[in-house]
Amino acid sequence: MTQMLDFDRYSRQVPFPGLGEAGQRRLAEARVLLVGCGGLGSVQATLLVRAGLGWLRIVDCDAVEVQNLHRQILYDEQDAGRPKAEVAAAKLRQANSGVEVESVVARFAAANAEELARGADLILDGTDNAATRFVINDVAVKHGLPWIYGACVGAEGRMLPIIPHRTACLRCIWDEPPAHPTCATVGVLGPMVAMVASFQALAAMQVLISRVDDLDTRMLVIDGWSWRMQRVDVKAALERGDCRCCKQGAYEYLT
Repeated sequence: MTQMLDFDRYSRQVPFPGLGEAGQRRLAEARVLLVGCGGLGSVQATLLVRAGLGWLRIVDCDAVEVQNLHRQILYDEQDAGRPKAEVAAAKLRQANSGVEVESVVARFAAANAEELARGADLILDGTDNAATRFVINDVAVKHGLPWIYGACVGAEGRMLPIIPHRTACLRCIWDEPPAHPTCATVGVLGPMVAMVASFQALAAMQVLISRVDDLDTRMLVIDGWSWRMQRVDVKAALERGDCRCCKQGAYEYLT
């Protein structure tokens, strides 16, 4: 159900020409699936719910852990041991009661991915592993759902908006899940997580309010410790035309 819009509540963002009242209305009608609500996911959820998103489904199977509180901003010490999805949903409802927030305590996988994505206009990547992202990519391409890829480890991060059949999908770039170091082995800095997730949320807003033409579909690569940022054009990966997912329709990670 679409929330009743209180434009006074959003009076500090509606004047921005890229959004406006029309964009705020579209945002209030938008439905988003968030896969993973740890560091990346908790920032994305916070920003979009406070911005006036209409509906958010949070899927996460993990519990809050104290060692992750430096970057998972939705949680506090007293939440340790409780399911992230449920804690996040409760706190987000307090931040904006006009947004419908649904929590699902489950692992996003081939068996439930399509059901969990049903009804969504966009999928947000808040995961911490490549294998789950390939499941997201398959369900997004199969059903024509835009999704926003994000990853962060150490002081490095990446973000890429993926619009099926218009931009390169994840399997255009990597045919198989790449092996990367993990936050547990090399660490991760909270400000980097927030930076990547903020760009993800911004890209999501542009897609949801139908400003796709304003969207930069190059991959954003950030080295925060060295203060370097670059955009990498991945168009060649799409034009190569041999992607088993978006070109051949082989959704192997859904099986």
